[in-house]
Amino acid sequence: MRPLYKSLVAGGIQLALVLSMGGKLLYDRATRPRVWARAAPYDPSFPIRGRYVSLQLEVQVSGALRDGQPIVLSDEGGKLVAEAAPASNLGGETLRLRIRSFRSALGYTLSEPVLYFIPENVPDPTRLPSGEELWAEVTIPRKGPPRPIRLGVKKGDGPITPLALD
Repeated sequence: MRPLYKSLVAGGIQLALVLSMGGKLLYDRATRPRVWARAAPYDPSFPIRGRYVSLQLEVQVSGALRDGQPIVLSDEGGKLVAEAAPASNLGGETLRLRIRSFRSALGYTLSEPVLYFIPENVPDPTRLPSGEELWAEVTIPRKGPPRPIRLGVKKGDGPITPLALD
């Protein structure tokens, strides 16, 4: 096989992989539950992170859970809810719960932060004035961590206002 054909085949395989992953993410976004979850900025000092905002997501708990316990996520009444993972779900990568202080109140967050890409010309959306809270709208996939769709701000008891980050 000539080098040109080999590179076209390799390029076609890579394109198919990228398109299939993009299609899966779009399908999940259209069919899986979406909820708003309160978020806290989390900066683990990763110098090559780029223009990503790292967010810790707050979850409500269903039942008695302990720190570091494997969990599954669901949508209950428009809230991100964590419950104990069934024994059949413990193989491979599992989400874990972390108990931590969340804005001066004891709360539950996911042990791993989620990343949200922000364009170069947009200021850091995590720097908010006092009295405002950062929220993230996320898709809850069948397996794995939530996938952030967009960010929003909530002032007091008011509604969540999505941020325009284009």
